[in-house]
Amino acid sequence: MPLVSVVIPAYNCSRYIAETIASILGQSANDLEVIVINDGSTDDTAAIARRFGPPVRVLEQANSGVCSARNHGIREARGEFIALVDHDDYWLPDKLANQLAAFADHPQVDVVFTRFIWWRQTEQGLFPEPSSFAAQAQPQGIDDELSGWIYHQMLLDSWVLTSTALTRASVIRAHQGFDESLPFSEDWDLWMRISRSSQFLKLREASTLYRQHPSQGSRVTRTVDYRVRLLEGASRRWGLCSQDGRCITARRFKRQLAMYCTEFGLGHLKGGPGASRQIAARSFLKAWAIDHTYWRSLAYLAVTPLGWAPKW
Repeated sequence: MPLVSVVIPAYNCSRYIAETIASILGQSANDLEVIVINDGSTDDTAAIARRFGPPVRVLEQANSGVCSARNHGIREARGEFIALVDHDDYWLPDKLANQLAAFADHPQVDVVFTRFIWWRQTEQGLFPEPSSFAAQAQPQGIDDELSGWIYHQMLLDSWVLTSTALTRASVIRAHQGFDESLPFSEDWDLWMRISRSSQFLKLREASTLYRQHPSQGSRVTRTVDYRVRLLEGASRRWGLCSQDGRCITARRFKRQLAMYCTEFGLGHLKGGPGASRQIAARSFLKAWAIDHTYWRSLAYLAVTPLGWAPKW
């Protein structure tokens, strides 16, 4: 059996999938299998993936979304550890080796994750060569602030980029994988749930290039603020403290919620497909109701009828 199962949910990603798979097969730790879930692609994504041969397996499913594809891969995985990587991201060569070493040194940990690098196009429309980031991938120790019991930190931000994480397979299955009813913040939801019963460890080095391009799902304007909904639900259910007693204050939590509400409203105020001034106004009002000292929400509310938005 492979030590690591790598799961790639793939949909119409023929432009990037070969580079992603090559970065996985080029890992210095190579006791692995690669499971590509072709989520009903209409391009030649599956054909490109199959050209690699073993240890790459390509499994087909009707288009059902990224959560369904990831869960399909998790069910098929045979490894002791599971790594999930998006179809357009890139692993630097020692990612898995460094994470497996961290598991060996810290057996109480169930998830090891790392920093990542925003991989943006140059003015010429090209992505910088991965080798140019080698220095940032060298071991740099442990980030103690985001290691151990980190549920309280997860109430402030989604610190775990899924493509950077390596998780014990038994743990991710015990939490039943991703919530397929969520179209957004589904990764944050999973890591939040796992953080209630498992310790995490963050390595300071970067292991993953997080590719940025216009067709990313995270750039879609949505009608529901899933991020705020997730955090409100978690705080009601579990409170503001981790199992080791570390907490965030109610004031800090409220300010973060207000900032997220305002950011969501600004996304609608800036326009584009799916944008709504009414949703923007409701978001600004909610931000002010959560934190009366966050005056920016009222300033944005005042200019909402004009359709104005800052350029940043």
